[in-house]
Amino acid sequence: MNENRLDGLKEERDLKSRDIAKHLKVNESTYSEWEHNKIPIPTRRIVELADFYNVNIDYMLKLTDTRKEINGKTKLDLELIGNRLKEIRQELDLSLRGLGEKLNCSFSSLGSYERGENLINCEILISLSKYSKYSIDYILGRSNKKMNK
Repeated sequence: MNENRLDGLKEERDLKSRDIAKHLKVNESTYSEWEHNKIPIPTRRIVELADFYNVNIDYMLKLTDTRKEINGKTKLDLELIGNRLKEIRQELDLSLRGLGEKLNCSFSSLGSYERGENLINCEILISLSKYSKYSIDYILGRSNKKMNK
């Protein structure tokens, strides 16, 4: 499971877990499990948290030490995300099956993400970012900067 900076971001704002859970309309124990890496954070919730803290997802999930301020509420566009996933896969010169093998994911799931039928699973998203070095913020349409540095 991937580490995150949720505890530190929470402390910066002098908030309690219950405050953030209430804002997200989730159970406090669920938020606590996300914060302490007990269970994966769903992709939509990752975006909501990054929007709440106005930070890049890559920083929040400890995929980079570079912190960027990203303001505004992110609208997840499944077609855009699908196009970016296909672009990354093609730049890696992999078939759906080949990328699926690298990410331990079925090619049919990857295909549904590329076609914009489903939002990419958070664990697959993180694995893809680590493997490809592409920014999660780019993949999800929060940034036009492709690479994670």
